[in-house]
Amino acid sequence: MDFGPWLARQLKQSGLSQADLGERIGMTRAAVSAWITGRATPRAETIAKIADALGTDLGTIHTRTADTMSGLPVTWYHRPGYADGGRDFGNAAAFAFEADVEVLAREATQNSLDERLDRNQPVRVRYTLHELTGETLARFREEIRWDELLPHYQAAASQEQKVGRVIAAGLRDMYERDRLVLLRVDDYNASGLTGDDYETGRFAAVVRRQLDSHKSVSGAGGSYGLGKATLWATSRLGLVLINSTLSEPHEGRTERRLIGRLDLPWREVDGRPCAGPAWFGRPDPDADSTDVARSWWADEEKVARLHLTRESDEPGTSFLIVGAHDVASLVDPDLEKNGTEDDDSVHRMHKRLVQALGRNFWAAMTVGETRRPLLEASVRTLRNGAEIIEEERVDPRAEQPARTRALQAFLDGTTVERLTESGQVAMAAVTLDVPPPTGRKEKVEHRAVLLVTEADDVGKPNQVVMMRGNRMTVRTGRVGDLPVGTNPFHAVLLAGHAAGEEALGADEAEAFLRTSEPPEHNKWGQTEELRLLYSPSAYRRIAKLTTDTNRAVRELVAVPRVKQSKGSERLRKKLTLGGKRALRPVGPPALPTLEELDAFVDENGAWCVTGEVRIPSGGDDSRPAPVAKLDVRSGPRPVLGWSDLVGVHNCEVVDGSIHFVPGARKATFRGTTDVSTHPVKAVFTGLIVELGTDKAGQA
Repeated sequence: MDFGPWLARQLKQSGLSQADLGERIGMTRAAVSAWITGRATPRAETIAKIADALGTDLGTIHTRTADTMSGLPVTWYHRPGYADGGRDFGNAAAFAFEADVEVLAREATQNSLDERLDRNQPVRVRYTLHELTGETLARFREEIRWDELLPHYQAAASQEQKVGRVIAAGLRDMYERDRLVLLRVDDYNASGLTGDDYETGRFAAVVRRQLDSHKSVSGAGGSYGLGKATLWATSRLGLVLINSTLSEPHEGRTERRLIGRLDLPWREVDGRPCAGPAWFGRPDPDADSTDVARSWWADEEKVARLHLTRESDEPGTSFLIVGAHDVASLVDPDLEKNGTEDDDSVHRMHKRLVQALGRNFWAAMTVGETRRPLLEASVRTLRNGAEIIEEERVDPRAEQPARTRALQAFLDGTTVERLTESGQVAMAAVTLDVPPPTGRKEKVEHRAVLLVTEADDVGKPNQVVMMRGNRMTVRTGRVGDLPVGTNPFHAVLLAGHAAGEEALGADEAEAFLRTSEPPEHNKWGQTEELRLLYSPSAYRRIAKLTTDTNRAVRELVAVPRVKQSKGSERLRKKLTLGGKRALRPVGPPALPTLEELDAFVDENGAWCVTGEVRIPSGGDDSRPAPVAKLDVRSGPRPVLGWSDLVGVHNCEVVDGSIHFVPGARKATFRGTTDVSTHPVKAVFTGLIVELGTDKAGQA
């Protein structure tokens, strides 16, 4: 930073005028003014006097990378209670999401993707779990001026409402167990929190405002400005500290711009009502109230003591969630066995973060032969500064191997029209008729890209995953009405910019689909914004897109089976159609028979069965009940229970019995066995499926 602007800043923060400084160093006000405006430069001996007057050293003045310590001290500013007596008992935006590290990973990583700076390089996101105990915890509390915060926490925790109970639990956990979990989210090759502390910009949108998205690209994932609230929702103490390296200078600086924000409910401390939020910063001499805190430029030592040191000067932001927890998720039984069943276990949170990043952003992390990924992500875990789980880079091929293969084939241009060999990826186009925004007449035709490949990995098969420009998974749905005997598959639909920057109608499709997403960004459908910007019936185009996508998938997979491997053939030999074929009756109508049976063992060890039933004339009144049994050499066959049994085509399942559509001649049902009823693992058994009788005695 140039000497003149830097000196002016130090005088403002110290509350000194140019005349005051001149008097302290034996110079005139005019001389000081000349230095500030750049018309003159002080001599070496004068610089030493300025250092003494400002209470700093010569190094600080020569480098000018930090403010002097003679400025106003870093402290907490609590927003005063509303003059009209109104009270807010928490940040409503935080209640839009669960306090779940999976939700946090989805929202925070999406925001980093949206702010990718160099579009030819990936944005790098690192999640760091850091457990503080003992002396390390005590030093951290001292750095955040805990003694000043404690009365506010106690006042908030004493209130009988939701946020107060969460805070009380956080305080109890920290004091009883002498432990505090920090979760830091760092991104690199991102814009950073640029802009003024208060005026429109990235900084104000994140730190000062609610429902301000301030996205800079048309293909951004977020549009509500709610995603940032997950940072505070994940903190039991409602506290997040921020260190940002800016892509655009602010006040002549780019590195170590710090601020803290605390979200508490209304409270009264020492007779003074506080509205809710508080900020950790340096008092702003330009504000109407001298108590208002703004961001400040910290030195490297201060950043290190706050556990906010960034690994490089590459632009981006570090968010430190103080008191991170994962209360919304279920306890992992594997970790229970290891004695770490508490919902704040850093081991468990590490595992769930890796899984969440892989599940939601595998496509953004996929790389082609000549294409860089959009995202690189990793997770590491520390305890008191020492690494206890080494940094784990999320590999999309490990989390989603088949779908990653499909996207790689698209990026490399190696797709085929039909699946004829193992490992191939078939591609087809699906048309989305993008309706015109209100006030326009012309619609736009967008050709989304559909990819299909065999499901040779774990996970739920026969599903289509949908996404748009930032390649975050938005919607996952099962493809119904599949022909019996269809090989398990995975399908991916790329819409908007995900179909290619040059794809026809990509911009229009991106804008349309973005407005159709709710705050959770987990589906496409009717939203208030969609209804206002487009016609009230615009959502029907999305329903048609889903229908057309499923139809295109069925066309791609409805091909004769290729010669299967020995392993697949052995699995088929384990399947048996139970019961004898019914002969054509002379008197009463013939009974339905099981004509085709297809099954595989899923990742949970359950048999997943699809059966096709032939219904003779008059047999549609029958109510057969599918029964799954293990194929044994002797003795009675063990009967397996169903965890799921549904009708797929021309039938429905009611209380375990199949009810056919009147007049139907064929029907299809699908079932999954209950693993808890398996006497042995499914991979070691054969399976027989019979059409038994229902409770009324009918076949």
